[in-house]
Amino acid sequence: MSDEVLVERRGPVQVITINRPAVKNALDAGVASGVAAAVDELDETDGLWAGVLTGAGGTFSAGMDLKAWLRGETPAIPGRGLCGISMTPPRKPLIAAVEGWALAGGFELLLACDLVVASRSARLGVPEVKRSLVARAGAALQLPRRIPYAIALELLLTGEPISAVRAAEVGLVNRLTDEGGALEGALELARTIAANGPLAVEATKRIARSAADWTLEEGWAESFDIAEPVFRSEDASEGATAFAEKRAPVWKGR
Repeated sequence: MSDEVLVERRGPVQVITINRPAVKNALDAGVASGVAAAVDELDETDGLWAGVLTGAGGTFSAGMDLKAWLRGETPAIPGRGLCGISMTPPRKPLIAAVEGWALAGGFELLLACDLVVASRSARLGVPEVKRSLVARAGAALQLPRRIPYAIALELLLTGEPISAVRAAEVGLVNRLTDEGGALEGALELARTIAANGPLAVEATKRIARSAADWTLEEGWAESFDIAEPVFRSEDASEGATAFAEKRAPVWKGR
């Protein structure tokens, strides 16, 4: 993994940091491969139950590196999308910790995450139309699923950014922090999630992300099939036993 993406473990939480502060963490092929490798590690590692994605130097990401794009580079992974997560997100929860700007591809990277914690001073936007480009890495497709249609369309068609406070008002940002506090706020949220049964968390995320693609009848059948193995797991038994014994559960992920 290159120095453009830093990965560290903080207990049950993996922290992935885009590390190109000199160019506002613009996304190039190196960042894409680094983030993709990191989320693969997150999914494959027992004991890591949630991830946080952030940017170095007070900026989440200013979007695709246009100089790299003009050289023929792309921050997409074939078959997986932007940085390997827009089309194929990790099974485990991933939280964006946003400071400064999250623009264009940076905004679409935020949308690929499940939850968002942002500082009140952060700014978010999809300015692609201002450069006669299309937000095809997820914003045009996914933003209307995350916030009311009219508000999504205003952001997409004007290209104008909004504040993190406004993003929270429309339901795009989960939690707001003071400036400089987004990472710690995201870690707090990630630790709360990671304290729960990991199999149950993964299954719940899978159902929630797929629900919009199912009819109601399909949803009942699919969600039952996804949830049933969790009810038969060792962790489910441990959860009930720990409750009865008034102690904290010890999850095994099986």
